[in-house]
Formats: sequence, C-alpha cells, structure tokens
Amino acid sequence: MASGKAVDAVYNVKPPVPARKLRELYYMAHCIHSHAAHFYALAAPDFIVGPDAPPSKRNILGLIEKVGLEVGKEVIRQRAISQEIQIIVGGRATHPVWNIPGGVSKALKADEREKLKGLAAEQLDFAKLGLKLFDDLVLSNKEYVDLILGDGYELVTNYMGLVDENNKVNFYDGKVRVVDTEGKEITKYSENEYLENVAEHVEPYSYLKFPYLKQYGWQGFKEGQGTSIYQVAPLGRFNAADGMATPEAQAAYEKFYETLGGKPVHKLLATHWARLIEILYAAERLNELVNDDEILETNVRVIPSTTPREGVGIIEAPRGTLTHHYWTDENGIVTKANLIVGTTNNNAPISMAVKKVAMRFIKKGGEVTDGLLNMVEMAFRLFDPCFSCATHSLPGQMPLAIEIKNSEGELVNKVSR
Repeated sequence: MASGKAVDAVYNVKPPVPARKLRELYYMAHCIHSHAAHFYALAAPDFIVGPDAPPSKRNILGLIEKVGLEVGKEVIRQRAISQEIQIIVGGRATHPVWNIPGGVSKALKADEREKLKGLAAEQLDFAKLGLKLFDDLVLSNKEYVDLILGDGYELVTNYMGLVDENNKVNFYDGKVRVVDTEGKEITKYSENEYLENVAEHVEPYSYLKFPYLKQYGWQGFKEGQGTSIYQVAPLGRFNAADGMATPEAQAAYEKFYETLGGKPVHKLLATHWARLIEILYAAERLNELVNDDEILETNVRVIPSTTPREGVGIIEAPRGTLTHHYWTDENGIVTKANLIVGTTNNNAPISMAVKKVAMRFIKKGGEVTDGLLNMVEMAFRLFDPCFSCATHSLPGQMPLAIEIKNSEGELVNKVSR
C-alpha cells in the first residue's frame, strides 16, 4: 500500500476516488488480520493466561484452553475471512499486484460487493468480541490493571501517527501528526515533507537505524519533555490523534483514556487495548466502504502521462508509520529508495523499554526465572516488531539473552531463551 502510493507520486498521478476507496477497503481487512494475529497469538497469552505461566501454557493453545475452543475457532475463522476479503478485492491476500500507478487493476463487481457485505458484518462482530474478552479477562483483573498502570512499563516520549483533516486516526491517507509528551502538536507534515521532520541516527552495533525528530536533534536515548524520540503503532496513533473517525471506536477510545487517566497515555502495555480498538475501527470503516455505492464504479485508474522521477508514499502499517521514498529514471526504473518502516521508528523506544523493564524487575540477589524473562519480552512484544522488515535480515529465530552485570560492569549471570 505504501509503495502503491509512492509510485502514484513518482508518476504524479492521483487515483480516482473509487480506486482509493477500494485500496482502503482492502487495507482495512489486512489491518484486522494483522492485529488479530498479534493480539491472540502473541499478546493475549501474557494477559489472559498470565505473564508468569509456564511456557508450555503461555501460547495460543493455552489461550484457547482459557477462553474456550469456540472462541479459538472463531479467531482462526475470522482471520481467514479477513484474507478472503483481500482476495476478492485485490486478487491476493498478501503482496497483491493490483495496486498500479494511478489506481488499481480491476473494479469490484456487484455480486462481489454483496458477498463482502456479509463478511464485513462478521468482522465487526469479531472486533466487538475482542473488546469484550479484554473487558472480562483483563480490565476486571486488578493484578493485570495494576501491571498496565504501574511504572515498570512506562515510557515518556513524543508520538506520531497519520490523521485525517479532523485529526482523527486514519490508516491509509492524511498527514503525519507528531505531539509531544504532554499531547501538544509539534508538527504535522505531508508525505513529501518527511525528510524535513525525521532524521535517522546510526549506532555501530545495529543494522537498524534510530529515527528522531530533526528539529530537536539527536540527544541519545532520553525520555521526557524535550526528547527527540517518538513512538508509533497503536499507542502512538492514539496519542497523536484527537479521536477515531467511526462511532463505536470513538466510544471505546474515550473509555480508554478515561480508564487510564487522560491523554497522553505513556503506559506501554495499554498498546494491546489500543490495538483491539483499532480492530473495531477497521471493521467499522470496512462496513462503511462496503456499503458505499462509489466502490462499484468502473473508473478505477488514471493513466499516467508524465515522465516519472520521484515520489513518497506514507500509510499507517499495523506496526506504525511507514514511509516509502523512490527515485527513478525516465523509464520508471528505481535508481534509489529509502524506507522507514514502523519497527525502525520504534527502534529507540523498544531499546529503552527493554532496558527499563529489565532494570525494574531484575533485583540484586533475586532469581531470574523464565517468568521474569517473559516480563522483559513483553516490553518489546507489545510493539509487534518486525525486525526482518527493519533490518532486511531473516535470522529465523529470536535469540533473546539477558546479561546481568554488577556496578563494576562484571557479568554475574546470563539467561537466554
């Protein structure tokens, strides 16, 4: 989706409204699929099964055991429905070739739209189920609420997200808005202005860069007012926006801030709740688009007529603000590209959160248990990182290791996954 928008810009062509709505429709289904995969398979076992549960239980099977087989089946079925919607609209569930310069390669047929209406309604029911589970199993558990509200998983930074003209969360289009640690707007920029606002710091130990706000300059891994570090992804989007653009998601958004003490929220574990509210938003928006007669119009592409040169496309990936910037020759062949993906944006916050949680929970003389190791994992898992996307490397494993050193810097213990 980001590359499709970038290529539109390369050819200086704006897709017709029906094409933009079809792209967004496709993308809403993708966001439901991605967020559901993260919450139910990766995040929910921490809360619903328990952060200290044995590894043999702290997984999708343990989750199904806790919530019931029927709920487990429904999660799997609804993820399949999300992908079915993408196949109907774009021909493929993953890596579609349906995005082309100036629009999309095929219009939507009336019979396809009728099928989508039923599928979209089911996705909305599924979104509401997720929030009910969170209410019943997390928000009603004082121990879990205390964990969310505690200082262990707190990181005070700036926040970034794509917003519409009313400063409401938008996954597909709009401007990038950045607010400070108190929720005040720092900047709001268009796609082609990203290099005026974001720069990337390099550390010698990592292939993954550390983006920061250019106007503040790189200040190191510092939190608090005045920092140049910012967060993206669900919590970043919530704090950067003034609300949600659909009614039920807006009501859930308001409850989120009422429960957590107002805006902005710096409690990292609240990201999981925000992710579920975003599933509701995506499902509501999916239903709005499916019932919009304009998506049946056949003018789904404007043929480019200019010589290609350079373009930027920005969307909100589930993992955060995603920027694609391409330079091409006169034939449209890419000669240079720059990508800042969601996980790259969150690289500094992830690093800071892992360190902070480790220092909070690992105590002198205390036993470093598997449960404690998982508490540290929770600090980066909540960001839903994709390190292979961000580093262009596929390690095939997560070799988590924690080295515990004394005040002299001497290694006293090492535990690994």
